[in-house]
Amino acid sequence: MDHDHTLHEHHEHHEHHEPRDAHGAHGPAGASWAMAAQATLHCLTGCAIGEVLGMVVGTALGWGNLPTTLLAIVLAFLFGYSLTMRGVLRAGVDLRTALRVALAADTLSIAVMELIDNGTILVWPAAMDAHLGDALFWISLAVSLVIAFVVTTPVNKWTIGRGKGHAVVHRYHH
Repeated sequence: MDHDHTLHEHHEHHEHHEPRDAHGAHGPAGASWAMAAQATLHCLTGCAIGEVLGMVVGTALGWGNLPTTLLAIVLAFLFGYSLTMRGVLRAGVDLRTALRVALAADTLSIAVMELIDNGTILVWPAAMDAHLGDALFWISLAVSLVIAFVVTTPVNKWTIGRGKGHAVVHRYHH
């Protein structure tokens, strides 16, 4: 028996004994829906702060839809990364490592959240033209964030189940 064949058999044998999630998929046992929801809620917090701040600032300054939306997206990423970095820095790592962890943990999650959130507002009739004093502004923003949460949670479950995304952050919390 050659060496490559032995390694291949060992790899296949190992795969059959990996923990499976509730749906029978291979992956770390910790990739639960509760963990995914918690990671998504963490992301949602940073995104919501950035989104609201960006929309409020852009709208208050009388900016058009495109610059206001771009500001909101940039601030969503900034606040999302900052919240993750804060927790990782508390674990005693240096700033560069904390930034790398935040980028690895949050980029996909925030990107999906921003795509869904802004896409929802974009297709919602009159939402892009609503002002701060309009109920439509706040209702469309709140609903878009809820939809983004629902869509992003399975994405986070998938990444955590593969040792990526917020699984990277958990290595620094334990």
